[in-house]
Amino acid sequence: MNLPRRRAAQAALALSLALHLLIGQAQADRLLQDRPETSHASTSANGVQSPQVFRHHIVSAANPYASRAGLEILRAGGSAVDAAITAQLVLNLVEPQSSGIGGGALMLHFDGRSLRAYDGRETAPRAVDQNLWLRDGKPIAFQEAVMSGRSVGTPGVLRVLELAHQQHGRLAWAELFEPAIRLAERGFEISPRLNSLLQRDPGLRKDPRARALFYSEDGSALAVGTLLRNPDLATIYRQIAQHGASAFYQGAIADQIVTVVRQHPTAPGVLDREDLSRYRAVEREALCFSLPATIRRENGVEVCGFPPPSSGAITIGQILQILSALNIRSPGLNELSTQSLSNHAQWMHFYIEAARLAFADRALFIADPDFIAAPAGHWSRLLMPAYIQERARLIGPRRMDTAAPGNPMLTGPSRALMPEQPEAGTSHLAIADRFGNVVSMTTTIESAFGARLMVGYTNRGGFLLNNQLTDFSFLPQSAEGLSIANRVEPNKRPRSSMSPTMIFEKNSDGSRGPLIAALGSPGGASILHYTAKTILGFTQWGLDLQAAIDLPNFSITGPQATVQLESGYPQSETLLRELSAYGQSAELTELTSGIQAVARIGQHWYGAADRRREGVSLGD
Repeated sequence: MNLPRRRAAQAALALSLALHLLIGQAQADRLLQDRPETSHASTSANGVQSPQVFRHHIVSAANPYASRAGLEILRAGGSAVDAAITAQLVLNLVEPQSSGIGGGALMLHFDGRSLRAYDGRETAPRAVDQNLWLRDGKPIAFQEAVMSGRSVGTPGVLRVLELAHQQHGRLAWAELFEPAIRLAERGFEISPRLNSLLQRDPGLRKDPRARALFYSEDGSALAVGTLLRNPDLATIYRQIAQHGASAFYQGAIADQIVTVVRQHPTAPGVLDREDLSRYRAVEREALCFSLPATIRRENGVEVCGFPPPSSGAITIGQILQILSALNIRSPGLNELSTQSLSNHAQWMHFYIEAARLAFADRALFIADPDFIAAPAGHWSRLLMPAYIQERARLIGPRRMDTAAPGNPMLTGPSRALMPEQPEAGTSHLAIADRFGNVVSMTTTIESAFGARLMVGYTNRGGFLLNNQLTDFSFLPQSAEGLSIANRVEPNKRPRSSMSPTMIFEKNSDGSRGPLIAALGSPGGASILHYTAKTILGFTQWGLDLQAAIDLPNFSITGPQATVQLESGYPQSETLLRELSAYGQSAELTELTSGIQAVARIGQHWYGAADRRREGVSLGD
């Protein structure tokens, strides 16, 4: 489908709600550089039509190869966790820019009764200190930090998958590797998106293994449709399949990781074998909040997400609950033809102000809970109704001069806000099995292609390492000497924007009812807005899940940041002018979300995949 026809199809699917946002679909075609995960080259390339409804099980992943592999496992009697493991292994192969065994992941799992959060976030090596990103007392350039051995955190993907499999797996661990091994040996066709990202990336060619795997002799990216094999990755997968995740964290693979990190030619890291062998995934309690009743859901809904070190549940929850406290709803669908343009800009103004307040709290409070105490003893304190009302009262008819963090503790240690800095990358998958289990997992190597360091046994192929330590604050403290919560510390997990989410109907007594959706997205700090937008569309505005995903994106990634509106719709520039009347500064840009989601409708599963990327939903 060509670009104009694709945009028209998207607009038709969600027109009634998109009009109230008046912002557009991405069509900018900028160079990669600091926003490396943006590309529209393969949008709608999958050709799969929506809606997709299935009775027994479903996989919604960011690449058709991964969705097919996950479905293969479900058909063999595997659980949602089993399918997630296989899908992740395939994503490492076919979507290497976004995730893999050299990175980290956050997983929500619901078994029909209990909801758990599995934390596979990377950790900082034991030998780092808070001055990791300083040179002569000043932060180094962000891209210099990214493409270095110093940016690599201890990977957590395999340990968190192993932990979830021990508790919820049904098939043998080794069996889950077979589809990925087969595909790595036989090869897969390079997609338009992967080709575009390879061609535009400024640093991947500098790694000899990656250059030999992904590029021709003249340095050009392998063409779309080229059959790409990665036998080194197949060999590594066989070792892990046979010996478990420990084969990655000890022995020959661990030695290769340490060598690659510590022998970086310009900025070697300090990761060592003990960092790898000591890594552990962590099981946490999901963090939940409520949204009000609607005509379709008379008891309201409960939205559950990931607690710190993720900022997902807290930041999304604050934004949506502040809007609820302000009683700010979208215009009724029958009112859209008569609503003035300023009403739509007014809704966006209130959303922006709520987001600025939420991001101020995020910058001050949220970090690894093993290092930073929660306000008043529990992270839910940031979502308490009295505190939300207090924050909502700060919002007026014009942009507030300073969006400052709140004080939910009344007393507590003094800290400084973390300065704004780039975040990018990531992939998401949502899976439901026939046994009543559901997985929502966001997985990442951070920037596109991570640190641009490939680990393998030969001079061609293998897997890429993350650059996750750039998610820490580059500054450890403020000019006044106040510590920043998300500063670099040994063995610490960096703050994350990954937001795997599940939504439940509420029963008449206020208790948790049936699960109705699981979703998440890539996109750095913009993940929080992509997810919030989809939750609003699905739970508050009467849209189905696909239509909610198709709504135009918007983002603001800091309390003082410029508002970003997704370019491509003719109303976008009008909205820019209208927002200026509220004192808001905005710009048009490409906001390439990649939401993958599943919804429960009666006895059926409904799949939804973001048309901005290559994802598909498959099932039976």
